[in-house]
Parts: sequence; structure tokens; C-alpha cells
Amino acid sequence: MASVTLRNVVKRYYTLTESGQPVTGLNGVSLHIPDGETVSVVGPSGCGKSTLLKVIAGLEIPDEGQVLFNQTDVTTLPAQARGVGMVFQDYALYPAKEGEDNLSYYFEVRKRTEEEKAQRVREVAELMGIGFETLLERQVDTLSGGEKQRVGIARCIIRDPNVFLMDEPISNLDAKLRERTRIEIRRLVKKFGITTIYVTHDQQEAVFMGDRIAVMRAGVIEQFGTFDDLYYTPVNLFVATLIGTPPMAILPSTHHDGTLDLFGVSLTLPAALSASLPPGPLRLGVRPEGWVVDPQEGPALRLTVRHIERIYTERAAYASGEIDGHPVSVLLPLDFPETPHLAISPNWEQAYFFAAESEAALHTPGAPALF
Repeated sequence: MASVTLRNVVKRYYTLTESGQPVTGLNGVSLHIPDGETVSVVGPSGCGKSTLLKVIAGLEIPDEGQVLFNQTDVTTLPAQARGVGMVFQDYALYPAKEGEDNLSYYFEVRKRTEEEKAQRVREVAELMGIGFETLLERQVDTLSGGEKQRVGIARCIIRDPNVFLMDEPISNLDAKLRERTRIEIRRLVKKFGITTIYVTHDQQEAVFMGDRIAVMRAGVIEQFGTFDDLYYTPVNLFVATLIGTPPMAILPSTHHDGTLDLFGVSLTLPAALSASLPPGPLRLGVRPEGWVVDPQEGPALRLTVRHIERIYTERAAYASGEIDGHPVSVLLPLDFPETPHLAISPNWEQAYFFAAESEAALHTPGAPALF
């Protein structure tokens, strides 16, 4: 097993942009992942997630910076010498081989004994859980997507990797199978204690899989921390709007003399909150659970409701609508009646504030004290 450290890693691709500049895949990325930790990497397409995996794996050599395993510099070490196991989106199995042959091929290439090969295949099959042994006897092209992915994971585990790299490994599966497979992957990763970097575009998957989450944009890690860090204390507007479903509402406002003006409505701020904010234009951020519906005191905003989505498994509903053209989602009780309009006001203890002309976070609520 190994810890993984990146120090100011830069990776450029010399396909020029319209401005004549090379494309930067990674732009000064620094990251430390302790031995045995699982880290999810999430961000929009083209943000550098897969490039990050390739640099760690040794499939790409960075133009600047260092990659270290257990504080040993492996920056220029070839992929086959790093002890890295990779699981891909498209499984990357040998289609002409049975499941067992896919697992044992690693030993054949390295000319290990039949006894060693058979013993290791048996050990991994037991660790993979009930029903896995039946997959070893079948041709790969007869396996379902989820079964192929289980074989792909086992093929990595059998090598005793120092680091596990997963590049959107379950995105090709249907929703039900995806949920079951990610639970299986999480169980295996925890069981083996292998340092794991899990790349996904799905934030809910990132939250489920990772002990911590790295949010990427344009080759840069914007924030690295737990879900609570990202959700309650985002470093900027990008992270705040990326993390959370439905997304945070962002509303233009003006702060002056202890009040906040939104769309012609003046709302009184708590004194301590007002003192922490600069006067003038601001952007207010409110998550769906951060609204007070039908407030009994003070003025309120008028939300034009477009749709109420009732999620019975969560015993909750979400009203989606607009305030002066700005999208807003509000958490409601499941049995809340249909209505064309809602009167709402922010719960100031759950409010976020951002600069009007930049993405800088000016005030975040922080994680709630549950006990």
C-alpha cells in the first residue's frame, strides 16, 4: 500500500487553442492522500480528472512537478513499475478469455508457477464474495456489465496494487446496477485498505465513494475536503453550486445599514451577520433547505412555482420555480399542497454570501452542530 503525493504538477498538451497556447491538463496540482484513504475526484468534463489519474499511473509524464508514492519520487517511473491497478469505464477485459484467465494472465506474463497462480486466484475469488467463483468459468462476452466490472476489479486486486485508480468505472451501468456495484466497490476498497482515487462526474457517487472529495476545474483543484467541508464551507461560488442537489439558488442583492435588498424587498439581517459583510452589491446563496416557507414575521420573497417534485423515498418534496427569472428550489414536506406561488425568506443561519464581481466566498454557515 502507498500514500500518494503530488507537488505542483503541471501537464500540458501541445494541441494549440485558438489563442495559440497549449492546452493545460493540470495546472499546478498539489495533493496528499494518506495510505488507505479513498478520494473521489469530481468536476465538469475536461477539467483534468482523467489526466490526474494518468499522471499518477505513469501513463502520462508531467511537464513540471513531482509524483511520490510513500515519499519516493516515481515521476519518471514507467507505469508497469509503479504497482498501480486501474479500473476503466469500458472494463478493458480480454474478450477471448474466461474470467479466470483474465485474472491469471498477470502471473502468466511474469512466468509465475501454476501453484502460485491458482492459490492467488482462489484467494481473490473468496474475497470478492458470494457468486464470484461462477464468473471465473464463463467467457467475458457472456457476462453482464456489472459482472464484467467485478472481474475487472478482481483483476486489479490480484496484483496487490499499491494504489487503486478508478476512472468512472460504473457510468455504463443502468441505475439499479450502478447503485449495487458502487456499494460492492466501496466494500472491497474498505476491506483491502488500498489507497484509491475514484474519478466520477456524478457528485452523489463522489460523496458515497470518497472519504474526501477533490473538486476540479480547468486543471486546478478548487477545494479538497470532506463533504461537509464542501457543502457548508465552500471556498468559492463554483464549489458551492457544484455540490448539492438540487443546486443552491444564487440571487443578486445589495447590503446596506443592516438590511439586504432583493428584488425590491428589504430583509433585516442579524447584526452579527451584517457586520461581517461589506456594504454594496453581493450575491446571496440559499440551498433548498435554507428557506423559511410562509414566514410569520417580516417581509417575504414571492416564488413563482413551476413544479413540485415529490420524492416518496425521502419523505420530502422540492418546489422548483423562479424569483425574477432566477431559479430557486425549496424543500417542502411531502404532503405540501400544490400552489402557484410561495412566500419564502432565507434562514440566515444557513445563508451563503459571495462577492458580486468574483466567485469569492464572503460568508458560509459552516457545518451544523448536531450534538
